[in-house]
Amino acid sequence: MPGIRSSYTDSVNFFGQSAPRALVEEFGTPLYVYSEKILRERCRELVSMCKTRGFTVNYSAKANTNPALLSIIREEGLTVDAMSPGELHMDLLAGFDKSNIFYISNNISPAEMKNAIAHDLLVSVDSLSQLDLYGRLNPGGKVMVRFNPGIGAGHSKKVITAGKETKFGVCPEDTDKVAEILARHKLTLAGATQHIGSLFMQPDGYVAAADFLLNFVENLPESLRANLEVIDFGGGFGIPYHKYENEARLDLNELGARLDELFAAFIAKTGYTGRFLVEPGRYVVAECGLLLGSVEAVKNNGPRRYVGTDLGFNVLVRPAMYDSFHDVEIYGEGEERPEMVQTLVGNICESGDILAKERTWPEIHEDDIVGVLDAGAYGFAMSSSYNTRCLPAEVLIPLEGKPRLIRRRQTLDDLTATLV
Repeated sequence: MPGIRSSYTDSVNFFGQSAPRALVEEFGTPLYVYSEKILRERCRELVSMCKTRGFTVNYSAKANTNPALLSIIREEGLTVDAMSPGELHMDLLAGFDKSNIFYISNNISPAEMKNAIAHDLLVSVDSLSQLDLYGRLNPGGKVMVRFNPGIGAGHSKKVITAGKETKFGVCPEDTDKVAEILARHKLTLAGATQHIGSLFMQPDGYVAAADFLLNFVENLPESLRANLEVIDFGGGFGIPYHKYENEARLDLNELGARLDELFAAFIAKTGYTGRFLVEPGRYVVAECGLLLGSVEAVKNNGPRRYVGTDLGFNVLVRPAMYDSFHDVEIYGEGEERPEMVQTLVGNICESGDILAKERTWPEIHEDDIVGVLDAGAYGFAMSSSYNTRCLPAEVLIPLEGKPRLIRRRQTLDDLTATLV
């Protein structure tokens, strides 16, 4: 199928032996499409970024929990986290061993905490009250504590996860209270964790936060530091969403080299022999995913041209929630088309149902197919049945062979299956 605007996916051979029109004819739209090739490439880039013994890439499963993708991530040597019983269920389905699953909790119930404990997982808590709850439920156990470094970063205020204006982590000045709770329940501090935010494209903020955490751990009382197995610096690794503007990538070589320097100095001072974790989600899966949609209507409202698709914010909510940017490709027939300003919208009855506002593209026609790039992270994972619409299907483009359905499209019967 000709690409009216498709130079990026052409350059990376995203669709392999298939093509957008063939995928749509076989599987329909909306359709999430994933490239195994790109997923494995991103995993390998991350695994090789640091040379320090004990360096581990821990995939943040909230970005995308499809077990077919999780299985590939496991094969590439990453560990994984879980933030809910559902994520844990998906991790186990994908074949992860409990020793390679970290439970990252946030304001969870006693029942959920008991579930994580019953699976013999190393659990991270991010408040004094949750630490006390963990101690009451699992006295004598091992636990990780998330600390707030006071340094936040992110593409939106809604994704900054450190600093005084966020809900996350224990304040460093409360370390004495942490020690008291640990002692009361005979708990062992097995890990110290943090997370500063999402989508950083320069290493400086992440390295500064890592330096803070290492200094903080170094200055912990020996009784707390002696049994540490994990130091987790969190994720937030950004990807270049502006593909057609040749946005620069995050320099993993520079980031890795700077982290290695910090790790070496810390090991020399403390004799630490445990793991150093980074916790990317977006960097692992965003670029391997693309969302295909059908153009159902085109119209002008005054001077504005609207392109109506079946990609409502029930399918991809990031632009509506975060004002996030996604590049868009156009797959259609015909000769060269004139460029014009157009706004891509969905089929949800909300004025905020906008995927891309006032972009200059070749003229889009009804019956064209559009492809929303970099949709593999926080795409399907954040989709919903709003307006009582069915969840989309997901397809994997394997290294060899035909595209494979890895999640069928939801049906109307699925929508009513839980009614009583």
